[in-house]
Amino acid sequence: MVPHALALPGARDGRATLARSVALFRAFRVEQTDPDHFYGALAADSVAMMRRWVALRGASVLDVGGGPGYFADAFAAAGARYAGLEPDAGELTARGGVTGNTVRASGLALPLADRSLDVAFSSNVLEHVPDPVAMAEEMLRVTRPGGVVFLSWTPWLSPWGGHETSPWHYLGGHRAADRYERRHGHRPKNDLGRTLFACPVGPMVRWARGVADDGRAELLAVLPRYHPSWAQWVIRVPGLREVVSWNAVIVLRARAE
Repeated sequence: MVPHALALPGARDGRATLARSVALFRAFRVEQTDPDHFYGALAADSVAMMRRWVALRGASVLDVGGGPGYFADAFAAAGARYAGLEPDAGELTARGGVTGNTVRASGLALPLADRSLDVAFSSNVLEHVPDPVAMAEEMLRVTRPGGVVFLSWTPWLSPWGGHETSPWHYLGGHRAADRYERRHGHRPKNDLGRTLFACPVGPMVRWARGVADDGRAELLAVLPRYHPSWAQWVIRVPGLREVVSWNAVIVLRARAE
């Protein structure tokens, strides 16, 4: 079961309330020290969000970068037919074992047939691949017409853009990673140019609008993941959205070409 899922306001209905935002930011503060709490809450909230656009019971879901199984638990509890994909062996075993129906592979080359899934989902992965547009294209490729593509990631210029090296990434990503190594005696897990890459909001929004314009998908939503509904306007302001979005979301519905 997903830890703390029921403790998160809005986790069941997905409403973008202030209480939900406060709970998510509080959970976010203990990501490193209590990952069960943070990722369990985030997974439950993600499933609630997905219900805005797709009925999950019986739906086939691919989770690109699914990690150690928090999202697997949440999607399974919602009645979805879940499959996880994770390239990092360490992430796969972070909770002590590998979740069933999970494959080790790259999000840049999904080992699936075209138009084979109801949902292609990814949470906090785009910033960890060198070509986020290529990964998004792969997710759209494997989603059947009428299915949903959900992309969520941390923009580089957001306060957590450097992950554990934040906020020093504002002075330069490589400098921030070097500082982290001096202080801790090893390179950060999220090392710019190796396991972490700058993924701004603007280029991904332009990609999403492009696939909508060429008829391959309908653009359902562009929003800041953690913000209450009254603050979601920030995602529409170029420049500002790169800094204050914290986590950006793009949702598409695939169409027949």
